[in-house]
Amino acid sequence: MNLSKSILHNIGVVIVGLGVALLGRKGDSVFGISGFRSIFATSIGWLLLVVGFLVRVWATFYFYERQMKVISLVPQKALITSGPYRFSRNPLYLGGNVFIFFGAGLLLGSPTALLITAFHLPFVDLFIRREEKQLEEDFGQEWVRYKKQVRRWI
Repeated sequence: MNLSKSILHNIGVVIVGLGVALLGRKGDSVFGISGFRSIFATSIGWLLLVVGFLVRVWATFYFYERQMKVISLVPQKALITSGPYRFSRNPLYLGGNVFIFFGAGLLLGSPTALLITAFHLPFVDLFIRREEKQLEEDFGQEWVRYKKQVRRWI
């Protein structure tokens, strides 16, 4: 049940990533920017999409396994430090906002989609920093120890 819930949750993220890439393609045509196509870009695009999806499924599975919500406006009841959270404090953002979005942009050959993705990452980082302040308030020393051991992104 948790695995299927994780898969279904993250199909939406892939759809959003492809939507951003389609928006980028539209922007390419409006601004007269040439798209690109190559087997290399397409292969890397697919690889990033698949890896991003799998990272997100793995990360959301850990939330669902603990009866926690992936998107929540109230503080979480546990600090997850296992699974993909051993390697990145933010595997959901890494898998979606980085891998899936860049992968979709490469797959559809859109320079504008790649720029949109690159430009939105500093805003995601600001959002993460705000979340981290809340985590430190909620989990104290447990968070501080974890933060020292695991990097924000990779």
